[in-house]
Amino acid sequence: MADVKVKKESTDAVDIENRIKALCQQFPHGITDQVIQNDMPQLEAQQRAMAINRLLSLGQLDLLRNSSGLLYRMKDAQTASKMKGSDNQEKLVYQVIEDAGNKGIWSRDIRYKSNLPLTEINKILKNLESKKLIKAVKSVAASKKKVYMLYNLQPDRSVTGGAWYSDQDFESEFVEVLNQQCFKFLQSKAEVARDSKQNPMVQRNSSFATSHEVWKYICELGISKVDLSMEDIETILNTLIYDGKVEMTIIAAKEGTVGSVDGQMKLYRGVNPIIQPTGLVKAPCGLCPVFDDCHEGGEISPSNCVYMAEWLDF
Repeated sequence: MADVKVKKESTDAVDIENRIKALCQQFPHGITDQVIQNDMPQLEAQQRAMAINRLLSLGQLDLLRNSSGLLYRMKDAQTASKMKGSDNQEKLVYQVIEDAGNKGIWSRDIRYKSNLPLTEINKILKNLESKKLIKAVKSVAASKKKVYMLYNLQPDRSVTGGAWYSDQDFESEFVEVLNQQCFKFLQSKAEVARDSKQNPMVQRNSSFATSHEVWKYICELGISKVDLSMEDIETILNTLIYDGKVEMTIIAAKEGTVGSVDGQMKLYRGVNPIIQPTGLVKAPCGLCPVFDDCHEGGEISPSNCVYMAEWLDF
């Protein structure tokens, strides 16, 4: 009779563990103790704790911490093999860094989320770096600070600065070359349209180019050592719009058309003013995209405005 009782308790424990794992799969970002209570209200706190502790000891669950308390999350098999032999503190720091994704996380934020002493965090970070589980990446947003992310991740553009930065230095000459070549391509397309001797409306329409056409032209030139995206080229084209050298229009496009996004396509054309505007009209403030944020003493102000300095020096 006693053997039957032991067998029944063991089966119940397995059922509880399986249900907790099922809840974790249903909520991949993690579940709280309250979620388990709501799903299995008949369980006593001791039964719940025993099942959770067993799953943690078997390495099937991860224990995380957020603003609302502890979270339990299903552990990835690949991650489990990587973290074999690590203590709970090291596993916790690894999970915090993993949750940050390819944008990374500062050591200060790791400390806040893990509630571990800074000296202990620094020790764990060095250990994880030596195992090639994580890496430190310098951020363009704060040159003296490093963010940590998983070793195999490609850093987000907000961290590296994208194509416009090299070793945290803004490549102003490279941007200027791209600016000139994009404008040159649009000018040549406009000249071909004018030489066609067609009616003005047809000439105007044929002078437009898609951002994909400009991107393809720049790629074929081979002037960039890094792979440029259409988004990069549109950023350059936007600077030409702000400089009054290019205009843009948006048209409807069939789904799947090259260069279209959400059924829309951006078209660009080079423009030349009929007469040169007067000095006051050339003031950069009229076309400035951050005009509303510009004020003396702020991060953007007339005293440190490059465009204003160039205009006053004309």
